[in-house]
Amino acid sequence: MSVPNLRHLQAFHEVMAAGSISAASLRMHLTQSAVTQAIAAIERYFNAPLFTRSPYGMHPTPAGTVCAARVERALAQLRDGIQELAGSEVSAARREQLFRRISAPQLSSLIKLVEFRNFTHAARATGVSQPTMHRAARTLERALDARLFEKTSHGVVPTREAEKLSRRAHLAFVEIAQARADIDALEGRESGRTVIGSMPLARSFLIPNALIRFTREHAEHAVSIMEGTYEHLLAALQSGQADFLVGALRDIRVNGGIVQEHLFDDPLSIVVGAGHPLAKKRKLSATDLTGHPWIAPRATSPLKTHFEALFKDLGIEPPQRFIECNSLGAARALLMSGDHMMLSSTNQVHYELQAGMLVCLPHPGGRVVRKIGLTVRDDWRPTQAQARLLAIVRETANRLEHQEAERPHAAPLSRPG
Repeated sequence: MSVPNLRHLQAFHEVMAAGSISAASLRMHLTQSAVTQAIAAIERYFNAPLFTRSPYGMHPTPAGTVCAARVERALAQLRDGIQELAGSEVSAARREQLFRRISAPQLSSLIKLVEFRNFTHAARATGVSQPTMHRAARTLERALDARLFEKTSHGVVPTREAEKLSRRAHLAFVEIAQARADIDALEGRESGRTVIGSMPLARSFLIPNALIRFTREHAEHAVSIMEGTYEHLLAALQSGQADFLVGALRDIRVNGGIVQEHLFDDPLSIVVGAGHPLAKKRKLSATDLTGHPWIAPRATSPLKTHFEALFKDLGIEPPQRFIECNSLGAARALLMSGDHMMLSSTNQVHYELQAGMLVCLPHPGGRVVRKIGLTVRDDWRPTQAQARLLAIVRETANRLEHQEAERPHAAPLSRPG
């Protein structure tokens, strides 16, 4: 993503704090003309006037006020990153000295290097030569007087310190991008981008339905759906590569400044192909559960706990052989072409049920649900469009819950006697 000069951002921040070019120039040890040029560059970057000038000083416009809050958060992320890198004993003066040494291009290179963990691949993705990428990385190391890369049997890779700084830098750059979107919204322009980390249920039904409605209102706002394991998506959320996650909530306490919000309870069913021998049964026996092959959820998935409880609660042994699968596409093919069974969300296979490809049989335990919700960073401040997207996701989830409440539920199966 494009990021303005860090010195220009600092100059904007100082003018906002001091209320004048002259005071800001004294605080930054720059000439007034240098600060004036920095403000002009920032206004060109955001395509909006950020100050009104008068003999009494510089007064922020509405766009300037919105921008100031985001820029302050971005600069705080970078300073916190330097503090983490240098250690808690480093003085504020030393931290500022280190901060003045780094540049946005250097941090952009670091982010790509941490993402790809390879100089050649990072250079190719960035569109620069490998020597240029290598030079930017080494210059950043010298500027911060820190070891950001180390040689291993797999080549030169980022250190843990590099990963931490990269995360802070990416969060800072996200704030700048959101400032741009906020200002565009004030000026009546549509822009911005949201990355949704979507787990299986969300990407098969909830998110598509929410996005159909959202894109009618915000046609110019870009949305990207990121797939992956929960662990991968959580890491993306914490680094700012994803804006929020939608899917099954975890019962464990999530650390790292993460907040979970419950949206609705998602009912579970036994899913089989339309031609399965049990497809017409309305009440499954213990023999039914043990007489056919299974598709099981991943070991780290909350659904795996429900899968194990399905057999344990009935006092029968769970299957010892199964296909572990977290892909709805692969599971669909297995269910349609064989006698496999799968514990799944009814909503997750909504379209397959409508098309007559799959059948949902009542869960032997009666009404069994898993919690579906949002996961966000606790310090995340959505843009106007992102806040609207969240509202639509919540409304869509609320409709799902009301529709589910109107469905009849089967009585639970008794334990074998």
